Amino acid sequence: MTKTMTAMATMKNGPKEADGEDTPSQLIDAKIKELSDWRGETLARIRSLIKQADPEVVEEWKWRGVPVWSHAGIICTGETYKSVVKMTFAKGASLADPSGLFNSSLEGNTRRAIDFREGDEIDEEALKALIRAAVTLNTSKRAAARPVRSQKVGA
Repeated sequence: MTKTMTAMATMKNGPKEADGEDTPSQLIDAKIKELSDWRGETLARIRSLIKQADPEVVEEWKWRGVPVWSHAGIICTGETYKSVVKMTFAKGASLADPSGLFNSSLEGNTRRAIDFREGDEIDEEALKALIRAAVTLNTSKRAAARPVRSQKVGA
């Protein structure tokens, strides 16, 4: 990545810059406020649980308005639709789901999602465990993907 591209990416995803662009966290705050119904409340609750499960989570704003939470790669997204708040786990198909939270996007080889509808209860402990498992998967894959440096022989 060139220095220019790196600087542009930092301005786009970093704290509020001189150009007045909002941070991803501020954009997520605005989205929750804009919804002003059960979907906003649900998205705010999901966000809170993500932060409890992983205090090092990074909030991002991608694809023209989708909240994204990352730690060594994307953990999940928080999409809002008319009748559902969809929490999509980027590598959900690789996660154990002993509590059976995944109820959407079950046919794919990579992603899995949880659709929350108005009035649904959130199994907070099970959801936090799933978030932690996603972080563990991201961090273990990143560690495994690092190249091993060869030792110089005879040096």
